[in-house]
Amino acid sequence: MATDAPPPSKQEHRLPTTEEFTEVQQSEEFGELRRSFRNFAFPLTIAFVAWYLLYVLLSNYAGDFMGEKLFGNINVAFVLGIAQFVTTFLIAWWYSRHAAAKLDPKAEAIKTRMEGGA
Repeated sequence: MATDAPPPSKQEHRLPTTEEFTEVQQSEEFGELRRSFRNFAFPLTIAFVAWYLLYVLLSNYAGDFMGEKLFGNINVAFVLGIAQFVTTFLIAWWYSRHAAAKLDPKAEAIKTRMEGGA
Protein backbone atom coordinates (compact mmCIF):
# COMPACT_ATOMS: atom_id res chain seq x y z
CA MET A 1 0.00 0.00 0.00
CA ALA A 2 1.53 3.33 -1.08
CA THR A 3 1.51 6.41 1.11
CA ASP A 4 2.50 10.03 0.59
CA ALA A 5 4.85 9.99 3.57
CA PRO A 6 8.54 10.08 2.78
CA PRO A 7 10.72 7.19 3.95
CA PRO A 8 12.33 7.59 7.37
CA SER A 9 15.50 9.63 7.32
CA LYS A 10 18.77 7.83 7.94
CA GLN A 11 20.32 11.10 9.12
CA GLU A 12 20.81 11.46 12.87
CA HIS A 13 18.96 14.38 14.44
CA ARG A 14 20.31 16.22 17.42
CA LEU A 15 17.96 16.17 20.40
CA PRO A 16 17.24 19.65 21.77
CA THR A 17 18.01 20.44 25.38
CA THR A 18 15.41 21.38 27.98
CA GLU A 19 16.59 24.97 27.81
CA GLU A 20 16.11 25.02 24.03
CA PHE A 21 12.56 23.68 24.41
CA THR A 22 11.79 26.36 26.98
CA GLU A 23 13.29 29.07 24.75
CA VAL A 24 11.24 27.96 21.75
CA GLN A 25 8.08 27.68 23.85
CA GLN A 26 8.50 31.31 24.91
CA SER A 27 9.31 32.55 21.40
CA GLU A 28 6.98 34.74 19.36
CA GLU A 29 7.01 32.19 16.52
CA PHE A 30 5.69 29.43 18.78
CA GLY A 31 3.13 31.82 20.26
CA GLU A 32 1.94 32.61 16.75
CA LEU A 33 1.62 28.88 15.98
CA ARG A 34 -0.38 28.35 19.15
CA ARG A 35 -2.64 31.35 18.44
CA SER A 36 -3.26 30.14 14.89
CA PHE A 37 -4.36 26.76 16.24
CA ARG A 38 -6.52 28.22 19.01
CA ASN A 39 -8.17 30.80 16.76
CA PHE A 40 -9.32 27.98 14.53
CA ALA A 41 -10.04 25.16 16.96
CA PHE A 42 -11.76 26.89 19.87
CA PRO A 43 -14.56 28.68 17.96
CA LEU A 44 -15.27 25.59 15.88
CA THR A 45 -15.34 23.38 18.97
CA ILE A 46 -17.75 25.72 20.74
CA ALA A 47 -19.97 25.94 17.65
CA PHE A 48 -20.04 22.17 17.21
CA VAL A 49 -20.81 21.48 20.87
CA ALA A 50 -23.63 24.05 20.74
CA TRP A 51 -24.97 22.42 17.57
CA TYR A 52 -24.79 18.97 19.19
CA LEU A 53 -26.50 20.18 22.39
CA LEU A 54 -29.23 21.82 20.32
CA TYR A 55 -29.87 18.46 18.67
CA VAL A 56 -29.99 16.68 22.05
CA LEU A 57 -32.27 19.31 23.57
CA LEU A 58 -34.61 19.25 20.59
CA SER A 59 -34.71 15.45 20.79
CA ASN A 60 -35.65 15.59 24.47
CA TYR A 61 -38.00 18.56 24.60
CA ALA A 62 -39.37 19.08 21.09
CA GLY A 63 -40.56 15.61 20.18
CA ASP A 64 -43.39 16.85 18.00
CA PHE A 65 -41.04 19.03 15.97
CA MET A 66 -38.40 16.30 15.65
CA GLY A 67 -41.05 13.77 14.64
CA GLU A 68 -42.38 16.00 11.86
CA LYS A 69 -42.24 14.06 8.60
CA LEU A 70 -40.46 15.86 5.79
CA PHE A 71 -40.99 13.30 3.02
CA GLY A 72 -41.88 9.63 3.19
CA ASN A 73 -40.63 8.21 6.48
CA ILE A 74 -37.86 10.81 6.78
CA ASN A 75 -38.41 13.15 9.73
CA VAL A 76 -36.61 16.21 11.11
CA ALA A 77 -34.74 14.12 13.72
CA PHE A 78 -33.27 11.87 11.04
CA VAL A 79 -32.16 14.79 8.87
CA LEU A 80 -30.57 16.62 11.82
CA GLY A 81 -28.91 13.39 12.98
CA ILE A 82 -27.35 12.85 9.55
CA ALA A 83 -26.33 16.52 9.56
CA GLN A 84 -24.35 15.82 12.76
CA PHE A 85 -22.22 13.28 10.88
CA VAL A 86 -21.84 15.56 7.86
CA THR A 87 -20.78 18.43 10.11
CA THR A 88 -18.19 16.24 11.83
CA PHE A 89 -16.61 15.24 8.53
CA LEU A 90 -16.69 18.81 7.20
CA ILE A 91 -14.94 20.13 10.31
CA ALA A 92 -12.29 17.39 10.07
CA TRP A 93 -11.71 18.20 6.38
CA TRP A 94 -11.58 21.95 7.06
CA TYR A 95 -9.13 21.46 9.93
CA SER A 96 -6.84 19.26 7.82
CA ARG A 97 -6.71 21.98 5.16
CA HIS A 98 -6.07 24.66 7.79
CA ALA A 99 -3.32 22.59 9.43
CA ALA A 100 -1.63 21.82 6.11
CA ALA A 101 -1.68 25.46 5.02
CA LYS A 102 -1.05 27.35 8.27
CA LEU A 103 0.13 25.08 11.10
CA ASP A 104 2.35 22.43 9.53
CA PRO A 105 4.79 24.81 7.79
CA LYS A 106 5.34 26.80 11.00
CA ALA A 107 5.70 23.66 13.11
CA GLU A 108 8.10 22.10 10.59
CA ALA A 109 10.26 25.24 10.59
CA ILE A 110 10.49 25.16 14.39
CA LYS A 111 11.24 21.42 14.40
CA THR A 112 13.93 21.72 11.74
CA ARG A 113 15.63 24.55 13.57
CA MET A 114 15.51 22.69 16.89
CA GLU A 115 17.00 19.54 15.37
CA GLY A 116 19.90 21.53 14.01
CA GLY A 117 18.78 21.61 10.40
CA ALA A 118 18.87 25.40 10.13
